[in-house]
Amino acid sequence: GGGIEMKLVSFTRGGVASYGVLRADGVLDIPEAARRAGVTAAADMVGFIADGAPGLAGLGGEAIPLEAVGLLAPIPRPRKNVFCVGRNYREHVAEGYRARGAETKYPEHPQFFTKPPTAVIGPDADFWLDAGVTQKLDYEVELALIIGKAGRDIPAAAAFDHIFGYTILNDITARDLQRRHDQWFKGKGLDRSCPLGPCIVTADEIGDPTKLELSLTVNGEQRQRASVSELIFDIPTIIATLSAGLTLEPGDIIATGTPSGVGYAMDPPRLLAPGDEVVCKIAPIGTLTTHITEYRRG
Repeated sequence: GGGIEMKLVSFTRGGVASYGVLRADGVLDIPEAARRAGVTAAADMVGFIADGAPGLAGLGGEAIPLEAVGLLAPIPRPRKNVFCVGRNYREHVAEGYRARGAETKYPEHPQFFTKPPTAVIGPDADFWLDAGVTQKLDYEVELALIIGKAGRDIPAAAAFDHIFGYTILNDITARDLQRRHDQWFKGKGLDRSCPLGPCIVTADEIGDPTKLELSLTVNGEQRQRASVSELIFDIPTIIATLSAGLTLEPGDIIATGTPSGVGYAMDPPRLLAPGDEVVCKIAPIGTLTTHITEYRRG
C-alpha cells in the first residue's frame, strides 16, 4: 500500500461525469481540485488508479454536498470484462447441490467467469427484469477488489501489493439461462446485472479484508450474511491463479464469490420480481441498493 486511506466515488453533476473523494461533508471533485491547485489529474477513476492515485494531501477545496451529485458505479465502464469467482463459499456450494438433489463436491480450483462492461450499473439504479428473457432472476452479494498495479504470474505472497481497493458487487444472475447454456456467461452477463459501488475504499483503509462481513436483504428481509474469512479460495490464491499467464491491469475488477442464501436454493425458491429492493452491505464500504423493475420493450 502507498499509505492512501480514502473512499473514492464516480458521480455526475449537472450532466457532467467526474470522480472524487468521499468526505464527511460531501464529495471533493479531484480533477477540479487539481485544476485549482495547478496540477493535472486523470480524466476518470481508472486513469487515476493507473497513475498510482497521486498524493491528494495538497488538494483542498470545498466539497460538493452529496445530495447535489448522482453516484455512478465507482468504475462506470470497466475497460474489460469484470472477473468473477464462482462457488467460493462452502455453504453456498452445498446449497447449490442440495437444490439439485446431488452430492456436494467442492471445487479444487477457483472457477472463473466474467460479466461484460455493459452489465455495470451504479448504486440505487434499476435492474430491468425482462420476463421474455428470464423467469429465474437471483441476487449474489460479493466483495470485489480493484487492481491497482499491473502484473502477471503474481505470487500469492505479493497479491496484496496489486490491490488498489475494494467495493461491493451484486452478481445478478438469470438461473434458467445459467443452467440452459451450461456455461455461466450468458446467465450472468445480462444488461444491468452488475451493480457496483457505492465507493472504492482503498486497501490501506480496509486493512485485512478477511475481517469484513457481507450481507444482503430483499425488501428488508435478510437473505445472506457471511464473513470474507469463509472464502474457499482466499484473495491471494484468486489473484495468483487468475494472473498465471494473464496480465491484470489497473482498474480491473475481481469479484470474490457469494455466500449461501441465494434465492434459487431456498425451499421453495424465492426469486426476484419487479418491485423488489435488493440491498447489499459491507462495512465500511457502505450500502449498494438495486431496484428490480419491469423491462418495457420499445
